[in-house]
Amino acid sequence: MSAEPDDPSQPNEPAETPHYHGHRERLRDRFRSAGADALSDYELMEMVLFRALPRRDVKPLAKKILEKFGSFAEAVHAPPARLREITGVGDAVIVEIQLIAATASRIAKGQLKKRTALSSWTDVVDYCRTAMAFADKEQFRILFLDKRNQLITDELQQVGTIDHTPVYPREVVKRALELSATAVILVHNHPSGDPTPSQADITMTKAIVAIAEPLGITVHDHIIVGRNGHASLKGLRLM
Repeated sequence: MSAEPDDPSQPNEPAETPHYHGHRERLRDRFRSAGADALSDYELMEMVLFRALPRRDVKPLAKKILEKFGSFAEAVHAPPARLREITGVGDAVIVEIQLIAATASRIAKGQLKKRTALSSWTDVVDYCRTAMAFADKEQFRILFLDKRNQLITDELQQVGTIDHTPVYPREVVKRALELSATAVILVHNHPSGDPTPSQADITMTKAIVAIAEPLGITVHDHIIVGRNGHASLKGLRLM
């Protein structure tokens, strides 16, 4: 299905009516006075679309986006190809939606970098879920920590298919040595939404631990994230 143009410069853009202008101002006023919690998901999506489509009634489009993806979080993390399946979604809309996802990820990472990872486990999990929970393919990410358990960097190591990511334990440990990391936290996502560890997840984690420990590198945990929550292999005593 082809998307309608959403470039505000297009001559066929309908002029915004005074009535709709009032609707936008009421939404903005409610956001300013009561905050985001006072808005429904589709109303928050309307506000995201205001800049992309300044001369169009965006309420119907916002509702279509939320109907397709189910929630605001899933919508802002949706792949561009799936967003384009919705009539009315073009480049301008996609950029605004991706900007929200990128901003959330950057803020979560900033919060994590301010603190010692092991004393701010909520920040670790929040960042991992923000970065990966809604991806449509499996991703394997590593958080590299220094001797104070502060974040050196995090890197997306592999991107796989909908249910598999190739992970090479020796490459994981090699990268930790290159960064002078003394500890790592392994993270990957389950696009199915269920974060329950598979036997392959457990086997791979144990293989990395076996190579890392003799070299003085601690594997603190392997966190699996999904739309329906997260799982810690250490918390489940699987490593």
